[in-house]
Amino acid sequence: MYAIIETGGKQIRVEEGQEIYIEKLATEAGETVTFDKVLFVSGDDVKVGAPLVEGASVEAKVEKHGRQKKVTVYKFKAKKNYHRKQGHRQPYTKVVIEKINA
Repeated sequence: MYAIIETGGKQIRVEEGQEIYIEKLATEAGETVTFDKVLFVSGDDVKVGAPLVEGASVEAKVEKHGRQKKVTVYKFKAKKNYHRKQGHRQPYTKVVIEKINA
């Protein structure tokens, strides 16, 4: 059984027991979070939302927060003596999917 949820402006396919990295959530590590924006549920019967599946939710446990590897942004204009170097580390939340309620 799997579901497609929407979080952080992205759509993610999840299964029970799966560990996923999503955009940072404002919850503490060890807490349970519920995703109500379920777009699709597959199991004994398929449920497709228009746009969301009524009464469906996905429960997950927040395992940790962190930041991804650094991405270097370098701007350069030829012959104009212009260059800017900047780094960025995107914050994330690691969650473990516990239950899909359909």
